[in-house]
Amino acid sequence: MKSRIKSFGYAGRGIKAVLKSEINMKIHLVMALLVIICGIFFEISINEWLICLLCFGMVMSAEIMNTAIETVVDLVSPGKNKLAGKAKDAAAGAVLVAAIFAAIAGLIIFIPKGIKFIQSF
Repeated sequence: MKSRIKSFGYAGRGIKAVLKSEINMKIHLVMALLVIICGIFFEISINEWLICLLCFGMVMSAEIMNTAIETVVDLVSPGKNKLAGKAKDAAAGAVLVAAIFAAIAGLIIFIPKGIKFIQSF
């Protein structure tokens, strides 16, 4: 049981390290905060909240995995290496794909609400 509890500590330490070292993770957090504020303002449905939460998790998890992959690649291949670069580019691409689809989901949720809000004036 103690090892299970310790594993949560290690995971928390990993998240904290990524938050400290990666500007993109800070950007993802700011965007999530803005979505939360907009979600409260527009009173989005429970299903829309679930979609937003899944998008937050998808993008932030991809960013954490990207950081892990880049760190390991830098450890095993400190010099320039075509395959190392390919691995790092692929990991970064995964974050980009996640972020694009999260943005599309956000636009689908919030654009109609924004239009309705503007038309109410």
